[in-house]
Amino acid sequence: MNMSNAPLREFLEIPYERLEELNLQSKEYQEQWIPMDKVEAERRSYLESEKRIKAVTVAFTDLEGRLHMLDYDKKYLLSSDQLTFDGSSIRGFTKIAESDLQLEIDWRAFYWMPADIFGPGKVLVFGHVLGRDGQPYESDFRGRLLAYTRDLYRNEGIVANFATETEGFLFNQRDAERTFYRTGNFELISSGGYFNSLPQDPLRKFIDAAAEVQRAMGFENEKDHPEVGPSQFEMNYKYAPALIAADRIQLYKLLCRQVAQTMDMTASFLPKPITGINGSGMHTNISISQNGKNTFYDADGENCMSDSGQQFIRRILHSAEDLCLILNASVNAYRRLDPNFEAPNEINSSAVDRTSMIRIPYASPAGQRLEVRSVGPDSNPYLLIYSLLRTGLEGPEPDANAPKPKRIRKRLLPSNINDAMVEHRRSAWLKKVMGEDSHIKYLELKEMAAHRCPRELGNRIKRAEIMFHHEVTNQMLWNRF
Repeated sequence: MNMSNAPLREFLEIPYERLEELNLQSKEYQEQWIPMDKVEAERRSYLESEKRIKAVTVAFTDLEGRLHMLDYDKKYLLSSDQLTFDGSSIRGFTKIAESDLQLEIDWRAFYWMPADIFGPGKVLVFGHVLGRDGQPYESDFRGRLLAYTRDLYRNEGIVANFATETEGFLFNQRDAERTFYRTGNFELISSGGYFNSLPQDPLRKFIDAAAEVQRAMGFENEKDHPEVGPSQFEMNYKYAPALIAADRIQLYKLLCRQVAQTMDMTASFLPKPITGINGSGMHTNISISQNGKNTFYDADGENCMSDSGQQFIRRILHSAEDLCLILNASVNAYRRLDPNFEAPNEINSSAVDRTSMIRIPYASPAGQRLEVRSVGPDSNPYLLIYSLLRTGLEGPEPDANAPKPKRIRKRLLPSNINDAMVEHRRSAWLKKVMGEDSHIKYLELKEMAAHRCPRELGNRIKRAEIMFHHEVTNQMLWNRF
């Protein structure tokens, strides 16, 4: 054997078909709430025996929804009794004087990643944040969503299922968002439009490649296609319990960005990156199952929606203004809420009117659901799903005894972030849902972005709303202010 040609290292690379099997098995662990100690023991044994794994990527999400990833050397992670990080470096977390936070691994949320996209020799696992005292950290909404849905399942047999239709744009060249402050424009990769793309054009190649990665990661794909806007895409996959659905949103955006970068392009989830064409939404479908039965279905109900489903809808509509800053989390998001571009801005529910905030799609008994259409793709998925779920199940309802107005006016969502912040600030319900500290921190972060953008935005996209968007993480630029 010629040793000069032998590889010095051998890192884990798994075929896509096997990846899908492993990731679907991991999903079952989450769906069945397999005891954490049992899963942890199994995962640790696997990591110890699989010599081709060099590092474990631990992912967590900050208050605004940015995904953060820390790579831990496998041997270090397995031998460590505590994983700490500097919380003061994460916007919306701690102050410098009280910066140390801990990461606790959710061993059930374990993913094998395609090596050709994310690199060989690594696996990814989600974590949640603990404070210095070892208690769940209030501003980590993944941890809060995990605890809330676990209690619903154990105490009442309830599973909240979510599925999102997350749209994005594909732009030419890498890092198109981060360089926008210099160039002032995005270069579209295609001008085909809805459903129109040739099998080998750049947009279709990107969609095909990203869909294969999704499939390998156990997303259970349904359909994918170009969207209404030029260079716009959407890839749909099966509904899942709330926490898995939120994790998938983060993974979906991550894999789209990574696939695009390997093709020297940029996948963007800005809600309205280009003036004059449709923006990107993240329609959020919700259903509630109790002991295996869809509680939203009633064959005799209006639009086959049960009383509990109608109550869920009433509660969300009642708190629509309060929720708006969570559902539409950036200055740019409010440009999308324009009915001239098929976007919802009316606080109403309907089976047919797509300008309504909530739509009731035609569905089978098992698939009966509601669709919240006013969500932007840049919202924090954990905060979004947690807030919608708690509001739908526990939130205040309209006073049935209140006098009816003589003239009924349409209720519209706030048209800009400044009005949305006013509603957010005075909401007693959201203070209860988020916790007072997180409620204040979230508002402060949104005010920082809003104050750096023109208050009267007009019709054209301004550089500042891209430069200071929370997902366009240009740290060098932000540090100048």
